[in-house]
Amino acid sequence: MVDILLVNDDGIYSNGLLALKSVLKEELDANVIIVAPTNQQSGVGRAISLFEPLRINKTKLSNGDYGYAVSGTPTDCVILGIYKILKKIPDMVISGINVGENLGTEITTSGTLGAAFEGAHHGAKSLACSLQITADYLKFREGETPVDFTTPSKITSKVVKKYLDGNFPCDVINLNIPEDADENTPIEITKLAKKMYSTHVEERTDPRGRDYYWIDGYPIVEEEEGTDVYVLRKKGHISLTPLTLDTTIKNLNEFKDKYEKVLNY
Repeated sequence: MVDILLVNDDGIYSNGLLALKSVLKEELDANVIIVAPTNQQSGVGRAISLFEPLRINKTKLSNGDYGYAVSGTPTDCVILGIYKILKKIPDMVISGINVGENLGTEITTSGTLGAAFEGAHHGAKSLACSLQITADYLKFREGETPVDFTTPSKITSKVVKKYLDGNFPCDVINLNIPEDADENTPIEITKLAKKMYSTHVEERTDPRGRDYYWIDGYPIVEEEEGTDVYVLRKKGHISLTPLTLDTTIKNLNEFKDKYEKVLNY
């Protein structure tokens, strides 16, 4: 039986956690342990709580199962899940299923990817999975509009099985699933796009006359062919991007030949 640590930056009560756990247990006969933040932690990246204490609370979930709620970030959840709850490196760390896609180089800000990278850092196979939402995103995010995670969970489980069975030469898989995907939707291996959102800053004024700001953006669709943004948003296919912890440039020797003497002059 494989041990899977399941995390979700949407919080301990995310429906994506329960749906994915159910499918993984049924299809892979996996031992799935849920460890997730007590509240919403989107956009925190790979932040870790170094200067405040953390608490773990065993929490009863809506289907009667139990998970562990951590008063910290998704990365904190992975660390405590490995070293205090499981007390061993699991076969796999899965982060998701996230409400909303995680694409492009902006994944560095994602709590979903932060947890997956942390799992890989400690030696586990790691996968981040996210579901595209194109309607009223905030209503989905706040749980006002239900999301059916059944099909995305089955797609994720299929990829997890292949990942566990095969020696994929990557540290993290970033899986993004279209909202209307079915189990026959093609999976394409992609590279990261430059951006998934445009950048916009809205300025407002509070009742006391002081300025404040909202940072937001609009989804980008027109990206280079073969990127995750193009495959998911333009073609409507599942995007699978293999990622590495080592972000050193690929042409390091060329860089050294060109600049090492300049730097030491």
